Amino acid sequence: MNKKEEFNIAIACELAPAKTLIPIIENLKELESQKKLNWEKTNIIALSHGEGVKNILKPHVEEIYSIGKGRSGKAKKNNFRLAYLILKDIIKAIRALMGKDIDLLISCGNAGDVRKSIAAANFLRIPVLHIEQDIYNPIELISHANIITSPSKKYQNYLKNSYGLKNIKNIGGYPMASYVNEYIANGDLKTKEEVFKECKIDKNDFNDFILFVLGGDLKEEDLNELILAIHRINLPIIIAPYRFEREHIENLISSLRNSKIDTFKNVDDSISSTKSSKDSIISPSKIIVLDGFFDMLSLMSVSKAIVFGAGMGMVIETGVLKVPSIKIAGFHKVHGSIDLANHLKIPILEINDIPDKISNLANLNKPQGDLVKDSQIAIEKTVDIIYNFDFKSKKSGFKSMRAIWRKRSEFR
Repeated sequence: MNKKEEFNIAIACELAPAKTLIPIIENLKELESQKKLNWEKTNIIALSHGEGVKNILKPHVEEIYSIGKGRSGKAKKNNFRLAYLILKDIIKAIRALMGKDIDLLISCGNAGDVRKSIAAANFLRIPVLHIEQDIYNPIELISHANIITSPSKKYQNYLKNSYGLKNIKNIGGYPMASYVNEYIANGDLKTKEEVFKECKIDKNDFNDFILFVLGGDLKEEDLNELILAIHRINLPIIIAPYRFEREHIENLISSLRNSKIDTFKNVDDSISSTKSSKDSIISPSKIIVLDGFFDMLSLMSVSKAIVFGAGMGMVIETGVLKVPSIKIAGFHKVHGSIDLANHLKIPILEINDIPDKISNLANLNKPQGDLVKDSQIAIEKTVDIIYNFDFKSKKSGFKSMRAIWRKRSEFR
């Protein structure tokens, strides 16, 4: 790399991938302060995707540009409408990157921001480094990244053999674990009283609560069964809806409490057949559905247990926080987050099995294993890739793109 005064980086991410990139940014800034880089100053802009990202990225970047919103639980748009919206966001990304002399784009995750940002970078001929963690279901456009990282040698081989991807670097861990660990070590976790005040929760009603997180591993059709399961748990429940509208979740809860069981006609008949009456379905549990974004790590840390229908980010967070957890067996039956949950001994259960498991919290163990040590190694290796980036590295191309596209059909 030729010596230069400034090195300009663009990052593209949703909320969880942002927590992966922040430790890498901090490491780069630390090396910059020690004058150990081949450039004087590192400038970083962010292409944000979804809500909540700006809040955590703001202290770490010079500028933040929105390139769209994350997925929601609403009905899918038709293909033409979806293509129009994606193209519109790609144009937003192009405008954000244009004229800023960007040396490198770094993307992370398997959501729409990766597709849009890599497409924009390729249009502007900006080199791309992609940090891949989900492994089995990557975004097809990572085939047009110059270099891709994987969290293990096993996954490096999988990406190469399954998709024909080239230039894969094994970094040996998950940088996001370092973000969570530093959050704890720095004393940033709020107390239960502070969390309840932020979320407007009556602490007397929810002193010992179970947290349900409804993320990207759940579909709209899962919600009826999930709300029924929640009503079978005789403990206070706090729901963080994330991918779904708060009002919709509250309407499902209200319908069940009003004994309008016909609202749940799509639920498996086996659930209803085990109940002797409508009243037996409805437990006295207190339930609250949160609105907006808040300090999720703090909320997780003060819960008695966490049940989540989400992917890699949530598995890493629960693994570092060591809060007893259950991962919902969502529609992603093969996924990097499932591998990691099994490694951490986090149970993966069907929705209807959750109430029985959660009824005896003493039998629900904390996640096992240490993710933090490997995360430090992963950060250092990623920074080394950035520092010694091979700008002549060739992209995998359309053959790999087609292979990923065909495989993604299995995850829809």
